[in-house]
Amino acid sequence: MTPSSYRTRPWTNPALGMATAVAVVTLTACGGGASADGANGDASASAAAPQGVLTAKAAASVVDHYEKVNNKANAALDKELLGTVEAGQLYAMDKASYTLIATLSKKDQKAYRSPFTYQDRRYVIPAKGTATWFAVQAKSSDTGHNSSFMVFDKVDSAYKLVLTVWAEDGEALPEPALDKNGLAEAVNPGTKVGKFAPPDVGAAYEDLLETGGAKAGKNLASTTLVKQALKTYKDSSTNGTADGIATKKFFTKPPADPSVYALRTADGGVLALFPLAHTQEILLKEAYRSSRSLVPSEEQSALGAARGDLITDRFEGKGMAELTPTAARITALDWQHVDSR
Repeated sequence: MTPSSYRTRPWTNPALGMATAVAVVTLTACGGGASADGANGDASASAAAPQGVLTAKAAASVVDHYEKVNNKANAALDKELLGTVEAGQLYAMDKASYTLIATLSKKDQKAYRSPFTYQDRRYVIPAKGTATWFAVQAKSSDTGHNSSFMVFDKVDSAYKLVLTVWAEDGEALPEPALDKNGLAEAVNPGTKVGKFAPPDVGAAYEDLLETGGAKAGKNLASTTLVKQALKTYKDSSTNGTADGIATKKFFTKPPADPSVYALRTADGGVLALFPLAHTQEILLKEAYRSSRSLVPSEEQSALGAARGDLITDRFEGKGMAELTPTAARITALDWQHVDSR
């Protein structure tokens, strides 16, 4: 399997150690407005209401700054500049995407470098003193109706985008549960929901590729993404690759950033956002090693692979799952090929 790569475009930080109150604020304009000075209501209520880690207006400024710098970095394929506004799992994936731009068609290269904006933003702001991060639900001007959930965290004293997950085409993101004060609840990632805590979901998915779901993967609900992973395992185990002259196996690896985020949803479940990583090993069968060799693809060559008996590819990914006491449903995934040897 070569998991599909997604562009850096509008495409975690230490896990929270406690339940967190979070304000959800909607700004109709991309960059906010004069009415968005805070996340806690009018002045008469501000003394009693929890204060956010930053105001909605400040959050809007962070996202505006990210848009501006990311667009500039994309146009120049400047990894160092991108690193001033991105970190964590997202940055690990996006640095590799810059390396692979040259393997795309001229049309796709032009589209990748074109500017974008985030629209229809909703800011999810944790209570002051309980977290260092805030989140944004938004759509991108270059992906139409697709919705994303983005997490910005403080890294090196600056807010950086560390994780972004996109909903499937036409699908809405789950609604956060709101209390009487309009606050949402961030769930401690270590909290078990049914058979899984949020950090366990990524490893369970990887088990589908590595063993066909012989271990934790068997406890995942049978979504389209799970069925695809099982098919990949079966095809690889049965047919190998390279017209049958090589084997292909997957091995779970620690992700570049293991951080996980989780929120309570309006239907009583938990929305989990998690990283993934694995290697894919393509090994020439012994009978062919004296006369044949594996030839890396253009993408593999760009990432460092050379002709030989073995090619090892590394993929970093991120996903979204909806957890309830009775089911764990993976609803979105995206991948980036980051290394090849």
